[in-house]
Amino acid sequence: MNTELVRTAGHHTKEIDPELVRRCIEPGATTPEAMTIAEAGRAVAREIVGDSGPEDKIRQRCVVATGDPAFKDLLVFSHDPIRAGLDAISAGAPIYTDIRMVQTGIIKTGHDCKVHCALDAKGSDTLSQELGITRTSAGFLTLEQDLQDSIVVIGNAPSAAITVSRMVEYGIRPAFIIAVPVGFVNAAESKERVRELDVPSITCTGTRGGTPVAVACINELIVLRKKQS
Repeated sequence: MNTELVRTAGHHTKEIDPELVRRCIEPGATTPEAMTIAEAGRAVAREIVGDSGPEDKIRQRCVVATGDPAFKDLLVFSHDPIRAGLDAISAGAPIYTDIRMVQTGIIKTGHDCKVHCALDAKGSDTLSQELGITRTSAGFLTLEQDLQDSIVVIGNAPSAAITVSRMVEYGIRPAFIIAVPVGFVNAAESKERVRELDVPSITCTGTRGGTPVAVACINELIVLRKKQS
């Protein structure tokens, strides 16, 4: 380690606030500076969103993740997803994501859920080539019954959200779905299709969304579940 570099650049980027450190419950914030930053951001989000319950907690984290106050009005909670998500996390249900960025972003502590990516499902690449479909769609199809009673988290691929919806209509029922894919092709439509399912879900309206939103939703539920235990 270059000690001169550390002396030059290794200083706090924000003044430590002991009160913010005391209040911070963010699992990913493990140093005083990180705790100060995390709780300062959450305080701003509370002012923007309000703080009346678990749904507001998720809205807060999504506002922080996107840096967009307007995102609080885009989230849709269908079929009691808070209870379903907390129950599934408590039960240690497997979590399946559409892409590895979502998988990487999910907190790995405070729960017993194994976090998998559909892209890594055995045989998915072959099925993708055979059917000419996206790799994420093929990954979820390959998982098949493994999705039963699981947690599905989709932050990127509208094709994955549509495929999972078709699987639910076929009879495979996850415990809970987070579907916030982003883009101009099928993103809005895919989320609408998820909302029409008789499965607890968190989605957002329109073309916006993405990995930060998907990760924010599931991580806030993990934090809420940890506070309950």
